[in-house]
Amino acid sequence: MTLIALASACLLLVTLGYVVKCWLSPFGDCRKCRGMGHALTADRKGKAKRGKDCRRCRATGKRIRVGRHLYNASRRTYRAGTR
Repeated sequence: MTLIALASACLLLVTLGYVVKCWLSPFGDCRKCRGMGHALTADRKGKAKRGKDCRRCRATGKRIRVGRHLYNASRRTYRAGTR
């Protein structure tokens, strides 16, 4: 097997794996709050407490994956074009 064919097969495997992941779990953890939905702050004693809600995920802790967002946009465009 040549190096180009091996690289193509590896790229295809990774792409199909990501497609399956987006299909089974379209939402991933928010990168800003790490899935908590809010920031952690410390009070004057140094004890951790809940901070402000995360604006990026609207305090849910979840964000839509990039692949799922692209799929949703393509489906929306297709549906709008066939009306």
